[in-house]
Amino acid sequence: MGQEIDDPDEVRQESDRFSLRSTLSAPASAERAYAVFTGALADWWVREYTWSGPEALAAIGIEPRAGGMLYEIGPYGFRNDWGRVLTWDPPRRLVFTWQIGADRVPVPDPARASEVEVLFHADGPERTRVEVEHRYFDRHGSAAEGYREALTAGWHELLCRYLATVGRTTA
Repeated sequence: MGQEIDDPDEVRQESDRFSLRSTLSAPASAERAYAVFTGALADWWVREYTWSGPEALAAIGIEPRAGGMLYEIGPYGFRNDWGRVLTWDPPRRLVFTWQIGADRVPVPDPARASEVEVLFHADGPERTRVEVEHRYFDRHGSAAEGYREALTAGWHELLCRYLATVGRTTA
């Protein structure tokens, strides 16, 4: 599912028509890499990629359980759920729905949402290979290909920020 990389600051991406795959090497144990990905979303997620926007975003997070929601809290405590945890298996695997349409409108029906799987493979006590696959873009209908292309740059930025956060928090 992707290639290994030597440079921990590099994110290698590949894609096919309905999925996007990224592989990176995080300078942390699998436990720490998983904890930062799931528990420190506010530290690495690009605030401009939220509905609330950078000034109004109060919180962003993942409820740590299967069935939990990926959410943001905006102005005046307004909560917007944008995904659902399908698999919560620390420190090995996380799968969640991506219930944001290509037009940035919520997709309430999970059967019409794409899906993200994140795998954490220990490559030693302080090195973890993280594989991210965002798949099933075809569920987004006619905008699928363009949406996948747009999220290629988005995921690259997110994962670079994630690596920087892991590096700061493991020292």
